[in-house]
Amino acid sequence: MGSGHTHNSTRAIFYALGANLGIAIAKTAGAIITNSGAMLAEAVHSFADCANQLLLFIGISRAKRPADSRHPLGYGKTVYFWSFIVALMLFSMGGLFSLYEGAHKLAGILRGSEHSIESPWVAIAILIFGIILEGSSLLGALKESRELRRGKTLWSWFKSSRESTYLVVIGEDFAALIGLALALIAVGLSVITGNPIYDALGSMAVGALLIVVAIVVGIEIKSLLIGESAGREVEAEIGAFLEKDPSVERLLNLKTLQLGSEVMVAVKALMAEKVSVERLISEINRCERELKSSFPQVRWVFFEPDDRE
Repeated sequence: MGSGHTHNSTRAIFYALGANLGIAIAKTAGAIITNSGAMLAEAVHSFADCANQLLLFIGISRAKRPADSRHPLGYGKTVYFWSFIVALMLFSMGGLFSLYEGAHKLAGILRGSEHSIESPWVAIAILIFGIILEGSSLLGALKESRELRRGKTLWSWFKSSRESTYLVVIGEDFAALIGLALALIAVGLSVITGNPIYDALGSMAVGALLIVVAIVVGIEIKSLLIGESAGREVEAEIGAFLEKDPSVERLLNLKTLQLGSEVMVAVKALMAEKVSVERLISEINRCERELKSSFPQVRWVFFEPDDRE
């Protein structure tokens, strides 16, 4: 079953880290050469994204720690915490800095202390290079998430996905790609008109974009941190599987909880036969084993036989 597959998001993070590191170095050189505020904002954004990818690696690594007495359901939700930290960094280091840099440059232009962009074609070449790299990173992340999306539109999947690392990487890549396009337009207008005000406005537009994306991503991950089910599709598949089991007469209640890449399932069911306690325990244990086998993401099953909801 598609919902039973394990998905490796580390490749998507590697794509993003490689692209952002190359872009960040190129943008920094470009900002120094050209005196472009939009370019400097983009450089800070790319370095922040590199730090974000490293934080996601930390989250994935720590989420794999085995369950213990203090955390009996494991550390899977650790990845949500680090993903939320990444969203905060995207908001602060990316969005707020870009807004500040744009406002600072705009104030300088109005005072007459800021000058036009120097060597504008260097900035344009670097931004086009960045768009190519960032586009490749986004395509790589979308390719890795294709199986998870299962034919859904990107927005529909984004709203329902429990894969926080993909949410962050794709959100970052999307914001970076649009931000690069805005910076390219801003630099281009500054070159065409000879007016540096467009460069300052471009930096502010990039900042506003990053803040919006960070808020959207943060809201989605906050919901995962609080505790979400495994989703209606997964619950429907698990429910259908249990109702087909010969030992289950009727499924009375089913609850799931997403814990990182793993899922906890609580089942209340009316059993088909009134048998001995030993036989009942044996049937429940068999049902739990088969459920975990068919849904590898299910780590914990709490099965309660009952005659009422």
